[in-house]
Amino acid sequence: MDLKFNAILSVCIIPKVIEEIVNNEKIDDLAAITDFYNSKVYELLSKEETKLWHYSHKTIYMMYSDEKKYGEIIFPEG
Repeated sequence: MDLKFNAILSVCIIPKVIEEIVNNEKIDDLAAITDFYNSKVYELLSKEETKLWHYSHKTIYMMYSDEKKYGEIIFPEG
């Protein structure tokens, strides 16, 4: 993974997504981190070429939430 891209994920995006998970799912930080890192959304987010990092942390959280509920990732329209 590119260093700059990794830094953007690690500092700007992932912590905010984890915070959304903790607040909305009512689980602790460790469970949120584990669940997110094991999700298909994270797998796609970690690949720069998918451009998922362009979405807001709230949108990424919604994609994660949909994956948990429906077993599939629902991409936002537009």
